[in-house]
Amino acid sequence: MGKSKTNPKGLELKKKMRLARQNWALYLMLFPAVVMIVIFCYVPMYGIQIAFRDFNFAGGILGSKWVGLKWFRYLFNSAQFWPIVRNTLVISFYSLLTFPIPIVFALILHNINSTRFKRITQTITYLPHFISVVVVVGMIYTFTSYNSGWINTLIEALGGQRINFMAEPDLYVHIYIWTGVWQEVGWGAIIYMAALTNSDPELHEAAMIDGANKLQRIIHVDLPAIASTVLIMLVLRCGSIMSVGFDKSFLMQNNLNLSVSEVISTYSYKMGLQNSKYSFSTAVSLFNNVINFTFLTVVNSITRKLSGSGLW
Repeated sequence: MGKSKTNPKGLELKKKMRLARQNWALYLMLFPAVVMIVIFCYVPMYGIQIAFRDFNFAGGILGSKWVGLKWFRYLFNSAQFWPIVRNTLVISFYSLLTFPIPIVFALILHNINSTRFKRITQTITYLPHFISVVVVVGMIYTFTSYNSGWINTLIEALGGQRINFMAEPDLYVHIYIWTGVWQEVGWGAIIYMAALTNSDPELHEAAMIDGANKLQRIIHVDLPAIASTVLIMLVLRCGSIMSVGFDKSFLMQNNLNLSVSEVISTYSYKMGLQNSKYSFSTAVSLFNNVINFTFLTVVNSITRKLSGSGLW
């Protein structure tokens, strides 16, 4: 009799099933999260077809007339298309330039010897993250007020002229980005602080024996320890390159800075909810998500080729 051939795929499947039975409690804990993702992320994708229909409430989604790419052609031919894409990209790429700031902040905190000073600094820098965006924008308007803001009062005291900050289109992007850095730098550093705990102390000791100073140890020991984390966070940031936060952009808008503050998310909101163009609004959002997914895929492929690590 000939020897029976083993099926590698069958053995691998049996192994996975055995592991699943052994860890059934972990899968049970994971189940509610999976259900939530399916309900709130995948089920609503059924509504994407609104972008290809002339939607009306009377007919519902399936009862609305199918119009194909009508709303996408309307978007691409719109006079506002290129301005809102330009504004979104300007804010997104400017924000991307600030990506290293939480990394630098985490490296500085990690190398501070005083535990008490480190904890106080962490607490102070984490707190702004928990302030509502509405409150933050209110603070921006109050601080930069032309008549009573302390920033203009200081400028005038130093011999300068008062500036209407929120009415200056050239200043809008800078205010938007750097107030965001202030609010999120401490919170964004948390993941890098956690990754730095995996830095091998023996490598630091060996570097010190070889005469390396603190900066050299940061460059040659700490940075390689968090390199994979930095790459993953960069991929995620690039994956949302077209997603400028709606709430802050909308709250900071006024008629004087609208030329630079109108982004895809605010434009979609105005078209959909204020002007009741639901199909057009869905088409705008779908276009935005497709571009984000494309960026995510391309950047992930590049990082995998360069470093061997990525999201998938």
